[in-house]
Amino acid sequence: MPDDKLLQVRDLKKYFPVRGGLLRRVVAHLKAVDGVSFDVAAGETFGLVGESGCGKSTLGRAVLRLHEPTSGEVVLDGTDIAVLPKSELIAWRRRMQIIFQDPYASLSPRRTVRQTIREALDIHEIGDGAGRDAEVQRLLEVVGLHSHVLDRYPHEFSGGQRQRVGIARALALKPDFIVADEPVSALDVSVQSQALNLLSELQRDHGIAFLFISHDLAVVQHISDHVGVMYLGKIVETATAVDIYREPRHPYTRALMSAIPIPDPRTRRERIVLPGDVPSPISPPSGCPFHPRCPEAMPICSQELPPTVNVGTHTPHEVTCHLYADSTRV
Repeated sequence: MPDDKLLQVRDLKKYFPVRGGLLRRVVAHLKAVDGVSFDVAAGETFGLVGESGCGKSTLGRAVLRLHEPTSGEVVLDGTDIAVLPKSELIAWRRRMQIIFQDPYASLSPRRTVRQTIREALDIHEIGDGAGRDAEVQRLLEVVGLHSHVLDRYPHEFSGGQRQRVGIARALALKPDFIVADEPVSALDVSVQSQALNLLSELQRDHGIAFLFISHDLAVVQHISDHVGVMYLGKIVETATAVDIYREPRHPYTRALMSAIPIPDPRTRRERIVLPGDVPSPISPPSGCPFHPRCPEAMPICSQELPPTVNVGTHTPHEVTCHLYADSTRV
C-alpha cells in the first residue's frame, strides 16, 4: 500500500444486537456497517455519502472507537487501533478527533467556551494553566471567534458560532485525522460556506485528513478528494471526486447524482427515482443489497454478492456491482 495512507480501514463491521422475548435474548443483529474498506491519505478529504440510515455516522464513530467495532481493522499510521486496549487508546485520541453533526447537542450547556475547549488540554495534561488558556484563545482566533466570548455558554451563540466552537475543540490536540459528521447540515446555507471554507483552510495550513460524512452531494463534491458511496452498511463505489461526479458507475450512485439540483433552470437532467424504501439492516436482502430497488437488476443480483472491481483507467475507480463482473477484480 502507498506510504502516504494515514488511515486504512479493512473489512470493518459494526453489528448491534437486537433483543427480544421475556429473557431479552439476542434474536438478530442490526448490521449497521457490514464489511467496509477504504483509505484516507494524509492531508486528504475522503467524502462519504448515502441516504439517511445507511450507516455513515456509525462508520465514522466505529473508526474512532466511539462504537466498538465488531470486527475488522482500523490502521492509523501503521497501528491497528481497533484492537488496542483502552489504556493505550487514550494516547491515540490526541491524533484523531470528531466534529459532531449538531453543534448545540454536542456542547455541554453547563460549560463555557473556555471550559469546553480546554477540557482536552486538561485531560492530556498539555502545558500549564496559563499555557492552556493561551492555547484556547489561539484556537478561537483560528476559527474566527474573538476572545471576549470565552466565558459565554452555548445558548448565547448562533448555530454557526457553536459549530466553530466544536471545530476549535476538535483542533485542540492538533490531530492528524478528523471525522466531520454532517458538520454543516444544521447550518444555514450562507453559514455552511463559511464553515466549509474554514475546514479547507485548516486542512491546507495544518495537513489534517478528514473523513467528511454528508448526505449533501454538492457539498461533498466541493470539499472532497475521494468519495465513497454507501448503501445499507456497505460502500458500493469509490473513486476520485472528479471521476465519481463525471462518470458514476453504480446504479445507486447514478440515482443519487441525478437528484443534485442544477442552478441553471434551462438545464434539464433525467431524474432516476428509485422504487421502494431502503431495506432493514436487520434482515438485508440476499445477494446484492441494492437489487430490490435497482433499475438494472439481473437474476444473479438476488443470488450472489457482487464482486468489487476496478473500472478506472488512469486512477482507481472501484465499484461493487455485477454489471462490471468482467472488469479487473480488486
